[in-house]
Amino acid sequence: MTDSTLSTSADDHFWSRVRNALGAIGQRRARVPAYGQAAIARTIGMKPKLGARIEEELVSGWNRAATQHVSLSLLVIEIDRFREYFTAYGKPATDATTGRVMQAIADALPRDGDLCLRMGRATFVIVLPDLPALMARATAKNITTAIRKAGLPHKDSHAGSITLSMGLAVGNPRGAYDKKFFEAAAEALKKAQRKGINRVESVDLRPAQEKKRKAA
Repeated sequence: MTDSTLSTSADDHFWSRVRNALGAIGQRRARVPAYGQAAIARTIGMKPKLGARIEEELVSGWNRAATQHVSLSLLVIEIDRFREYFTAYGKPATDATTGRVMQAIADALPRDGDLCLRMGRATFVIVLPDLPALMARATAKNITTAIRKAGLPHKDSHAGSITLSMGLAVGNPRGAYDKKFFEAAAEALKKAQRKGINRVESVDLRPAQEKKRKAA
């Protein structure tokens, strides 16, 4: 009887340790930051969701530009070396710094109605209807200057401070909103990131759009 009792107790202890270990793994998975999930999604070919607010702003800006027959500019911005920053400084500092970056971007926008919208942990979207391409490029430069002046330290970036990469798309909207417009800006951002940090890459869709309309 004693041997049987000891055996059962040992088994219970073993399975208790297994359950505790599985629980710890689950907790670690739950703590994976959102930017990590977005990176995984990109790796396996999935696209992170824009969010209803950003979709609304994109459609609204597109429709406004289409109705007024003016151009539409779109900036997609991402903090460089964000994963390294999170690892080096931790979540509270990362959240505080991201908030300061977002405010610096908002302060650098040319008009009172322009919005800086956050997508995920480290990405920002700015929809700029009726803003000429040259002014959109100047806005990107002003944002870069504002972030540099903010002087936010980043010890794991060779720049020594927080920098941004940006993708700019410019088009002449007509008809219903085309999701390829956002994709063009996002691809320009990826191109900037492939070339290094603190870069802006732009794509002008207007010639191709005009050619397509004439062919139709």
